[in-house]
Amino acid sequence: MREDQLPIYLDNNATTRTDPSVLQAMLPFFKEQFGNASSTHAFGREVASALEHARCSLQALLGAAHDQEIVFTSGGSEANNTAILSSLATQEGRDEIVTTSVEHSAVLTPVKQLAIMNFKTHVVPVDRRGRLDIDAFRRALGPRTALASIMWANNETGTIFPVEFLAGLTREAGALFHTDAVQAIGKLPIDLKNSAIDMLSLSAHKLHGPKGIGALYLRKGTKFRPLIWGGSQERLRRGGTENIPGIVGLGKAAELAAERLGPECVRIGALRDRLEQGILQNGDCMALGDINNRLSNTTNIAFDHLEGEAIVHHLSRAGIAASLGSACASGSMEPSHVMRAMGVPAKSLRGGVRLSLSRETTVEEIDEVVSVVSEIVAHLRAELRGACESAQNASRFRSSNS
Repeated sequence: MREDQLPIYLDNNATTRTDPSVLQAMLPFFKEQFGNASSTHAFGREVASALEHARCSLQALLGAAHDQEIVFTSGGSEANNTAILSSLATQEGRDEIVTTSVEHSAVLTPVKQLAIMNFKTHVVPVDRRGRLDIDAFRRALGPRTALASIMWANNETGTIFPVEFLAGLTREAGALFHTDAVQAIGKLPIDLKNSAIDMLSLSAHKLHGPKGIGALYLRKGTKFRPLIWGGSQERLRRGGTENIPGIVGLGKAAELAAERLGPECVRIGALRDRLEQGILQNGDCMALGDINNRLSNTTNIAFDHLEGEAIVHHLSRAGIAASLGSACASGSMEPSHVMRAMGVPAKSLRGGVRLSLSRETTVEEIDEVVSVVSEIVAHLRAELRGACESAQNASRFRSSNS
């Protein structure tokens, strides 16, 4: 930890701090207003009213035509699984799925499981900037396509996909379109009623709401089969007693996001650019993704010949939270599937570090991170040069004695 310094959190694509006003909105539903929304007495009616208020708040943020198009879930992963499995169960004569090579595991993993079950999957590639191959997407659509599931924005690079355009192409093919918008909600303006998007997934904890609650947008009239069967909750679309404190928190977070969407994104984007430009001054590194079309809060910088794991470790020791451009697989560090799909050069493939800001990030924090990253990179490069020199000396010694 840096002396006399508070921690700096730049891992907001992983999760965000619950806004204090969100927490305050939730607290009564742990104490005084603890009823079951399905109960017909006063305790239940009071809670049911709060639930519907939250549904309307989320409807407004999403630009949905009807409040009944919002189905509350336990989070983004459940919403993704529900959308994928429902589409295959309800689209008669259609058994193919189209997705991308850079989706979150909450989409790619169920799709891989379905492939094992002999459902045909089409995985559309991206280019070196993480942009979707539109021609390949068109070719993947066909008369047997049940669903196209394309993320709105990539969680590692922030690259934004043209999902409204892709949804239109998918509708023309007679299939359903789903988007994992977990990273986009609260960062981009969304108007679902004027799009061809049939389903959308989101999670509260990515927009300063609580963990364990999310939602699936389900366009009115879309054929649907629940993932979780049970009671009559959520109009028979998701069984189980509603998580009222979480739903209220998501509703409040949606209200705050709607209020702050425009000005905050501009401010955050300027801070992101200041951070990125400062770090790139170190040389032998590059910003990944489509730098002209990405989320305002996200930068992913790959360093040549350095390990992102080491940089993140040193940042953590300095009290700065960041994340890797690679993920831990089977106990060993493997390059991120996103970086591999983008064809990141081998010299940079393990050097990715993602830094993601929030509305709580300050310019002072950004300048401190730029300074600390520069120190870390200089230190690691000095170590690398020393190791290379030692290896060369050892090699010359062996040669002189052979």
